[in-house]
Amino acid sequence: MASLSFFFWLSTVLLAYPSPCLTNPATDISVLMAIKAGLDPQNLVLTSWSPNATDPCNHSSFEGIACNELGQVVNISLQGKGLYGKIPPEIAQIKTLSGLYLHFNHLHGAVPREIANLTHLLDLYLNVNHLSGSIPPEISNITSLQVLQLCYNKLSGNIPNQLGSLKNLTVLALQSNHLTGAIPATLGDLTLLTRLDLSFNHLFGSIPAKLANAQKLEILDIRNNTLSGNVPLALKRLNEGFQYTNNPGLCGIGFSSLKLCTDSALNPSKPEPFGPGSNHLPTKDIPESANVQPHALNKPRKPQTAVVVVGVLGLIVAFFATGLFTFSWYRRRKQKIGSTIDSSDSRLSTDQAKEVSRRSASPLINLEYSNGWDPLAKARNGNAAFSQEVLESFMFNLDEVESATHYFSETNLLGKSGFSAVYKGILRDGSSVAIKCISKSSCKSDEAEFRKGLKLLTSLKHENLLRLRGFCCSKDRGECFLIYNFVSNGSLLQYLDVKDNKDRVLDWSTRVSIIKGIARGIEYLHGNKGNKPALVHRNISAEKVLIDHRYNPLLSNSGLHRLLADDIVFSTLKGSAAMGYLAPEYTTTGRFTEKSDIYAFGVTIFQILSGKIMVSHSNHQGAELGRYEEFIDGKLQRNFVESEAAKLGKMALLCIHEFPSQRPSIETLMQQIHDIRD
Repeated sequence: MASLSFFFWLSTVLLAYPSPCLTNPATDISVLMAIKAGLDPQNLVLTSWSPNATDPCNHSSFEGIACNELGQVVNISLQGKGLYGKIPPEIAQIKTLSGLYLHFNHLHGAVPREIANLTHLLDLYLNVNHLSGSIPPEISNITSLQVLQLCYNKLSGNIPNQLGSLKNLTVLALQSNHLTGAIPATLGDLTLLTRLDLSFNHLFGSIPAKLANAQKLEILDIRNNTLSGNVPLALKRLNEGFQYTNNPGLCGIGFSSLKLCTDSALNPSKPEPFGPGSNHLPTKDIPESANVQPHALNKPRKPQTAVVVVGVLGLIVAFFATGLFTFSWYRRRKQKIGSTIDSSDSRLSTDQAKEVSRRSASPLINLEYSNGWDPLAKARNGNAAFSQEVLESFMFNLDEVESATHYFSETNLLGKSGFSAVYKGILRDGSSVAIKCISKSSCKSDEAEFRKGLKLLTSLKHENLLRLRGFCCSKDRGECFLIYNFVSNGSLLQYLDVKDNKDRVLDWSTRVSIIKGIARGIEYLHGNKGNKPALVHRNISAEKVLIDHRYNPLLSNSGLHRLLADDIVFSTLKGSAAMGYLAPEYTTTGRFTEKSDIYAFGVTIFQILSGKIMVSHSNHQGAELGRYEEFIDGKLQRNFVESEAAKLGKMALLCIHEFPSQRPSIETLMQQIHDIRD
C-alpha cells in the first residue's frame, strides 16, 4: 500500500512539472498554420507565420504569439491587424490558451462552438468585427473565463441563459449587436460581475430582479432596447452606473426619468424571463442547448482492471527516470522568468514573490516573446540609441534597487497590477522613490524598440510630468525597474468622493491650479519640441494624476506604452473604459490620438469640479445651462468663482464632444484658461 502511494506521488509530481517531451512544436506549428489559413486566407497580414519555422514561441516567426515558461502557446494577440477571414475551429486545439485577442479586425462568420474546449481561457476579445450568428451556449463550459467581449458585431438570437454558470466572469460586453429575447435571470448568479453592457440591441421583457442582487455590479447599461416593466429599486445603488434610456416601456419608483408603474406592470401575467416561476421556458426565445452530453464532460474514468493500474504505474516509473532529468535540463536551458533563481542569489525574484501572493491568474504574466532577453546589452556596448552620458546618469544597478526596497519587502509594496508592482524605496542619498517592477513578459518583444522606449522616457522633462530618475534591467531576473520620484500626496483619485476627511476636500484655487497643471503636461506631451516627438498619453485618468506636496499635478505613466507589449497596454485600459475616460471613437477605430487624450482630460475636469469619480449626465447639463449646483462640488459651500466655473464647465463639455473633430486642441484650451488665475 505504501508503494502504491509512492507511485501516485510520483505521478502527481510529473503532472505538476510537465516535461517538454510532452509538447510537440511540429504539431503546434501545423495548428497555427491552420489558424492562419482561417484568419488570413490571402496571407496579407500574418506573413511571418511560416510552416518551415521550428519554434512557435519565436516572436519573429509568429507575430502575436506568446508562450509560457514551458514553451506552450498561451496567448494569441492579433488585435487591430486588419484580418478579413473567419475564426477557425482549430483554435480550440491550443488547449493551453489563456488569452485570445482578435478584436478590431474585419472577421466575419460565426463564433465557432469548438472554442468551448479552451478550458483555461481567461480573456476572450472578439469585439469590433463583423461576426454573425448566435452566441454559442457552449461558451459556458469555459468556467475560467473572466472577460467576454463580443460587442460591436452582428450577432443575433438570444443571450444564452447558460452564461450564468461563468462564475469567474467580471466583464460581459454584448452591446451593439442584433440580440433579441429577454435578459436571462441567470446573469444574476455571476457574483464577480462588475460590468454588464447589453445596450443597443433588440432585447425585450423586464429586468430580472435577480440581476439587481449582483453585489459587485458597478455598471449596467441596457440603453436602446425595447425592455419594459418595473425596474428593480435595488439598481438605484449603481447611481450613474445604471444606464437605461430609450426603453419606453420601463417604469419604476425612485428613478427620476421613469414613469410610475401601472398595476399590470407591477403584477405581470407572465413570469420573469428565465427566472423563478418559469416552469416552461419559451423555446422560441431561448437558443437550444449544446449538443453535448453532460455526463460525458469532466467525468473521471474508472479503471477497468487491476492490470491497467499496474501497467500505468509501470509506465510512470519508467517515465520518471527520463522525464525528471529532461525537465531539469530543459528548465536550466530556457531560464524562464518567474521560475529562475540566480545561482549567486538564493532570494526569490520579484516575479516569484508577487506570484505567491497573487491568487487570480492572468494571461499577461509569465509569457515569453523572445529568448536571451537583455535589452541593455547593446546599449552597454555603445549602441546609438543611448549615449554614454545617458547611461551614466540614468542607469541603476540591481544592488541599489534591492537595497532601496529592502529586497522588495512586502511592507514597501505600494500596489500591483497584472503586469507590474510598485515599491517605495529610499536611495542612498536619502531621497524617496517609487520603483515600478515590470516583468520581461510585459515588455516590448523587440529589444531595439524597448531601448527606444527607454530613451523616450528619459527625454520627458516637465514640471507636470512624473520624473524618471533611472532604470535597471536584470537579465537573470527577467525584469526591468523604473525609478521615479516618490509623490507624497497620492493620486487625484484620493480627493474624489471624499466623505469624512475634510483635509481631502480641495479648495477652489487648488482645483483650478490642478486643471491648469494637467493641461500644461498634456501640452508638453502633444508638442514636438527639441528631440521629443509628439506623444499621446493614452491613459489619462484621476488615478494617473499624482499630487505632490505643493499640490502640483504630475501626469504619470507618460510614454510607458512605448515599453510595454500591445496586449499589456490594452489590458490596462479596462479600468479606464469602465470609468468613462475612453473616447467613444476608440470602440470603432481601436486607435489613440491627441483628441482621445482631450476627451479623457474633459472627464477629469468634470471630476475635479464635481469632486466625484463618476461623471453623470446631470453634470453635463449643469455645465451647459449654468446650474452650478449640478456640476460643482457641494462641499465647497459655494466658495468658488462663478465665471471661472462656467468657463471650465463649457471647456469640459467641448473636450468630451462625441466627434473628435469638434474637440479643441490643447493649444486652444491653453489659450482659454490662460486668464484663469491659479
